[in-house]
Amino acid sequence: MLFSKKSLGVEISPSGVAFALLSGSVAAPRLERVSFRPFTHGTLRISLREHNILDPQAFISQLKDAHNTLLYNGNRLSVTLPDTVGRIMLLDVEGRFKSRSEGLDIVRWKLKKSMPFDVADSHLDYQQLVVRENGSLALLVALISRTVIGQYEELFTSAGFLPARIDFNTFNLFRTFERRLAFLEDGALVTFYNGILGIMIFSDCVPDFIRIKDLSDVAALDSRVYMEINSSFLVYRERFPERVLKHVACLAPPEMISDFCGMVTEVTLCESILLEVKSVVTPSDVSPADQESLFPFTSAIGAALRSL
Repeated sequence: MLFSKKSLGVEISPSGVAFALLSGSVAAPRLERVSFRPFTHGTLRISLREHNILDPQAFISQLKDAHNTLLYNGNRLSVTLPDTVGRIMLLDVEGRFKSRSEGLDIVRWKLKKSMPFDVADSHLDYQQLVVRENGSLALLVALISRTVIGQYEELFTSAGFLPARIDFNTFNLFRTFERRLAFLEDGALVTFYNGILGIMIFSDCVPDFIRIKDLSDVAALDSRVYMEINSSFLVYRERFPERVLKHVACLAPPEMISDFCGMVTEVTLCESILLEVKSVVTPSDVSPADQESLFPFTSAIGAALRSL
């Protein structure tokens, strides 16, 4: 394993910085080491429009300290951020695009009045999912204010790192379990991770419903979480009454996952499949192997998989 390729993922959250160092391959990833360092209160505050990092020196210090404990000299990072620093959505757009730049301009125009920040001054990306029967395009869109992402990039660079890829937790949580979610042709993924509820529902392996809700002030089993899950699936059923949900996969903190899956089963009337990151990676002799210890690194592992 001495000369095997390694990939480093890092998750940034208001609570701290979490690193995951992987080797091997996407099909058989090996977890070499993990590291976490907490932020003091007030170091980072989530905002859609303004700088998130209120104490840059403390941020850089904890970033470097966490990295040093990995005993790894590589500085190329795949970064994952809370979904609530930007926006993820599904969007239908009429007609075809002549080029990707034209597509970006059309998406910006379509979103300019509905976003709580200046779409013209945002980093935006999209992926075409399907062409509808009426000729319109279904797009998966992600965007973040340049003010917000620019600060993250600047401070990572100041700390001596190369943030080669930056995206959101929802994508990296899915990536962590992507091989195990291949069965979700007509199913759903329900996650409660770092206080964020995420619901993705698929039809023919393509996402056609996404909802992300900040519930950081409650626990995974709180009644508000149940109501949000219930209302989301009600909306989905009203929108697509002909579709039948066949499978549901769940991710939540280990101490709550069993009851969380039961709650999702009650709403969806589908048996819920429990997702555990311990089943995704093979631990090294110096990395944890139990689900409770590994859970806080789930998104960082997904980020690392992106560059493996």
